[in-house]
Amino acid sequence: MRRRNLLGAFGVVLLLGAGCGIPAASDVRVDGKGGAATEAGVVDGRRSEPPTRTASGSSNEVFVRNFLSAAAGEPDRAYERVKAFIAPEHKPRLQDKKGSEVALNVVRLREAVYTLNSDETTTVKITVQQIGVLRANGILAPPVATETEYEFGLRSAAFDGGVNDERAGLYILDPPNVLLLSDIALKQYYQDESIYFWSSDRTRLVPDQRYRPLAVPDERRVNEVVKWLVGGPSDWLRPGVVGLPDRTELINNATGANGRWEVNLDMSGDDQHGIDQLITQLAWSLGDLPGELELRVRNNSQPVQDLNERRNSQQLYPNIASPQRFGVYEGAIHPLDFDGELSGVVPLAPEVNRTIVSADLALAKDRRILAAMVVTGSKSRQRLAVGTGIEPVSVISRSDAEYSSISRPVWLRTVDSRPGRGLVVADGQLYRFDEAARMYPVPLNLPSAKVTAVAAALDGQRVALIVGGRLYVAAVNPDGGGVSIGPPRQLATSLTGLTAVDWGREDRLVVAGSAGQQAIYEISVDGALETPLRTDVGAKVNHLTAYPTNRSVRVPSGAYMYEANGVAYRSSPFERIEPDRVRGIAPVPAGVRPSNPSAPFFLY
Repeated sequence: MRRRNLLGAFGVVLLLGAGCGIPAASDVRVDGKGGAATEAGVVDGRRSEPPTRTASGSSNEVFVRNFLSAAAGEPDRAYERVKAFIAPEHKPRLQDKKGSEVALNVVRLREAVYTLNSDETTTVKITVQQIGVLRANGILAPPVATETEYEFGLRSAAFDGGVNDERAGLYILDPPNVLLLSDIALKQYYQDESIYFWSSDRTRLVPDQRYRPLAVPDERRVNEVVKWLVGGPSDWLRPGVVGLPDRTELINNATGANGRWEVNLDMSGDDQHGIDQLITQLAWSLGDLPGELELRVRNNSQPVQDLNERRNSQQLYPNIASPQRFGVYEGAIHPLDFDGELSGVVPLAPEVNRTIVSADLALAKDRRILAAMVVTGSKSRQRLAVGTGIEPVSVISRSDAEYSSISRPVWLRTVDSRPGRGLVVADGQLYRFDEAARMYPVPLNLPSAKVTAVAAALDGQRVALIVGGRLYVAAVNPDGGGVSIGPPRQLATSLTGLTAVDWGREDRLVVAGSAGQQAIYEISVDGALETPLRTDVGAKVNHLTAYPTNRSVRVPSGAYMYEANGVAYRSSPFERIEPDRVRGIAPVPAGVRPSNPSAPFFLY
């Protein structure tokens, strides 16, 4: 019998990542998290089905990566796909679940250690970060498992030796009694999508993240989306939105052919306005799907709607104007000029544009300017200053109290002319503020910890928070004239010591923290998908601002700006924001070093 080559009874260890302090003469090999193996069909350049058990041959590393992909796809076959990787004698150790009980533990693989044993098996120990639980309804819920390590074995699947060892592949021994899915497999074999629910006041649509297996045929996409909407929003978003009427059910399956889609719902009520809002909700939840939609309510047909026309006529909280860049220079707000970009005029009167530390200026629905600024107070303390009105704003109110530190304030945007409200962090406490600069503490359902940053989504119904150096998202519910924040959901991220956050897209956050060194990442609203944007920031980011985009808003040339170690930068292209980009400042005398622009932000 031909055996696989062994390097010793105690053997081969494989680590993911560098910096392990391994001596050059050891039998330890270091390897990165390589890409997924080949096989299966392709959708939009990505494989729709994970590799089979034998696709890896006798490679331990590829086999384990494929094993952590096996559960991907339609939930009803998840256990079947995973058990194909498990040795026949050990299959009963993984207990099957059915229907809505099927859940995948999504993990971020940190390290894998492989040890060859004297009986020609291999012991594998993987270190992971728990990201969440992917449920059959496409929701990635917060993680339930707390394990940071899993251990299992590998053996050859070859019987009686011969020349087929490589093609026979490997088997898992003593498998974990859970379905594991790597974050890489989630990105590769699923399409992340936004479905939409109406805000609690039914004035705007609010996105909710879902994952659809690429293996689901396109003709079933409408059916899946309708089932998601009927099932309601994610738990963390529920306080800020409304679902479909109680006891709404899908009658049969949604059907479609030749660009015509039919949806039949058993839904209470005959409110035509509510039905019209449901059609808009469906149109946006179906992404960019073209064609016509016929909605039936209890078998009563509504007028057929063209999906693209409905999306064009009912846009997602559109920005009123193209973004304009501003920054603070020597205590005053100034425009920042970049070639090819719109550059505006400061919408504040000169007498109130002074002693400013940071600011958030927003354009309201009725074209009023909403100005919230942190200004210097007495003895190096800070106060919140707020002014609203038609530009130039000349009257501002100041908060009664002074604080040692105040974060950049943010406005909660609305689609009507209601009085403006915003959020700000002062001395580690979250506050809401109004147009008179009155500040009210906002309780958070979190263990006592210091709040350091808050950012508001463009829809005004969701916020991101940094509390105790960790990242959270939460729903916003306007409560009369006030604001309440739903229970925050913590997001798993590979960044540590987070310092700043803003919304870069409706389903993505731009976050600053440490990844061994200071870095800026784009992170999905559920924490599952990470993309490094800048990994060599060099110093702690104390200020970060982004222009949030959605399917109705074009991305500008620079999506985010930040400040680190007293120097401001912009992205796309990445460059330092020099004083010569600041408009309206006096020339600096020869031999005098100019001040640095600080606290950059977008007005839109």
